[in-house]
Amino acid sequence: MDVQRKLEILADAAKYDASCASSGTEKRDSSDGKGLGSTAPGMGICHSYAPDGRCISLLKVLLTNACNYDCLYCVNRTSSNVPRARFTVDEVVKLTLDFYRRNYIEGLFLSSGIIRSADYTMEQVVSVARKLREEHHFRGYIHLKTIPEADDALIAEAGKYADRLSINIEMPLENSLAKFAPEKDVRAIRRTMGRLRLKLDEAKENARTATKTKPPRFAPAGQSTQMIIGADAADDKTILDTSANLYGSYRLKRVYYSAFSPIPDASRALPLVSPPLIREHRLYQADWLMRFYGFDAGEIVDEAAGMLPLDIDPKLAWALRHRDRFPLDIATASRQELLRVPGFGTKAVDRIIATRRLTSIRVADLARLHIPQKALPFIVLSDHRPPPHLLDGAGLAERFKPKATQLGFGF
Repeated sequence: MDVQRKLEILADAAKYDASCASSGTEKRDSSDGKGLGSTAPGMGICHSYAPDGRCISLLKVLLTNACNYDCLYCVNRTSSNVPRARFTVDEVVKLTLDFYRRNYIEGLFLSSGIIRSADYTMEQVVSVARKLREEHHFRGYIHLKTIPEADDALIAEAGKYADRLSINIEMPLENSLAKFAPEKDVRAIRRTMGRLRLKLDEAKENARTATKTKPPRFAPAGQSTQMIIGADAADDKTILDTSANLYGSYRLKRVYYSAFSPIPDASRALPLVSPPLIREHRLYQADWLMRFYGFDAGEIVDEAAGMLPLDIDPKLAWALRHRDRFPLDIATASRQELLRVPGFGTKAVDRIIATRRLTSIRVADLARLHIPQKALPFIVLSDHRPPPHLLDGAGLAERFKPKATQLGFGF
């Protein structure tokens, strides 16, 4: 099988992994004439976005889509009837360098099915990163999927060459993983996450206390994970509780949410249809509230419902359940209170705080501060106070829902 056909199969097989991101690593480049590639902004290419909005292209492939495991939700499971392919280590290295030289990519995202053993597979994945770094002096971004059952020394070596390591938790509930992926052990996954956290903490401490010599690097962009949404019966509250536990226990950079996608020859234990993609979107919004807006997982989802509403965003849904906290006087409110106003982002809040030190804020200032008019029912300004009936009225939520549109005829 030629490399072009392998790339077609293995790039397509890699598309189900959502945790393709390249933010948060150290800055490197080859402007000094040494090495190749950089972590600076610039078939198998995925596009990720850094925190500052830069679009970053990665070559996203599997080393092989052959796998010993029979995870029911995975198109590459051992019982799946799909074309199989396998790259050699040198083929992945050459593809990465060729794609970089053609300005197609700025880094590599490499995962693999489990073949022979976890240690053998991990050694192959690490060999790709080792060759890129040591033999070709590649300084671009590398994200490696790690295998929990692999030897700790291999995972430590992976952190030496990779910018980010990730281990997929797969399911929000332990019994769901046992049901859908019986060869995988959630305790082994969490143990490996714990070991990674210890290594990351050690590397951070070494960097802080280093004086003359540069300490050994270890995955400077941290670790991440992914959960499949909609394959089991876990509700959004359970999913966010699991994410909060992962963030707190292992200091993950990101938890990714991947809506379950029906696969060929699927098990009867799996649903026949995907969950609505808007559910995945709402979970990402809720995740953002936990990480950047000071919300606890337990307060984001209405406990009685267990699910995030699909027609409005989670912050607005929270505000509508807590109308007694509004309207909020933005001249005196704390930063944490301002972050809970629907329509206020973190940058908008910073602009408000900077502006109110100098002058009072009026309705006419909202556009300049990049604050949407939809926030008006929830705030008090020097020339605006919402009438009580507006905030208490049953129709307030309707103001924020998308307007109905006429469906087309498809031609």
